[in-house]
Amino acid sequence: MPSIVVPTRTVKYAAVLQLGVFIDPDRLETRLREEFDGTTEERRVVVRQAVDLADSGQYRDDAGGPLTNDVVVSELGDAPDGTPADRWNWWIGSLEIAYGDYARFRIDRYPA
Repeated sequence: MPSIVVPTRTVKYAAVLQLGVFIDPDRLETRLREEFDGTTEERRVVVRQAVDLADSGQYRDDAGGPLTNDVVVSELGDAPDGTPADRWNWWIGSLEIAYGDYARFRIDRYPA
């Protein structure tokens, strides 16, 4: 009788599955372009910051749900106006006021 091999998951892999990272960088960049325009470089920095925020798990812990492309676009849409980076910084400022420790995700500059 042949033996059956059952794949196992490491604790680290299981933790990643539970983390709830749902940022699709390519799709997010496309949505940012469609919704808010801005330069390619600027959108890429926003996407990198969104991925970093999702990977940190901080938003999930504070907000009680995963950070997704839809969440990012919706939150940036609530900003009064501006480019993707302006809107991102407005949202990050709101998170900083509400929960603290979000300043590290702020965008100070990006390639022009």
